[in-house]
Amino acid sequence: MSIRIIRLGTARAPGEGLRVGTVRRPPRGVPKAEFASQNWYDVWYPNLAPSAETMKLGQEAETPAQWNAFVRKYKAEMAEADASRSLDLLAALSHGTALSVGCYCEDESRCHRSLLRGLLAERGADIEG
Repeated sequence: MSIRIIRLGTARAPGEGLRVGTVRRPPRGVPKAEFASQNWYDVWYPNLAPSAETMKLGQEAETPAQWNAFVRKYKAEMAEADASRSLDLLAALSHGTALSVGCYCEDESRCHRSLLRGLLAERGADIEG
């Protein structure tokens, strides 16, 4: 079993397992009853999404220095007790449960998804791909 880092709204891979949406807000215009059937997520878990203030930093980042400011701020948020325990739980679950974690961003390299991948790997998660 493993954890996949994915873009929400994309087609599910075989054996992908539970899809966890680590986003601040649900998808616009999609009825709640259709989140899973439209491949958004099975469980909404905003605890691992950047705060609104931090998300704005990431979205507005145009230079490496600005991106690094976002990275530092997001990692500080993920070091807080609740987020840190959530990351520990997902890392532990990755060894016996198929699951996916993701957000809406098209470019993972400019998204908190890439940072989640690293944070989970640091905790020994079994990450696919």
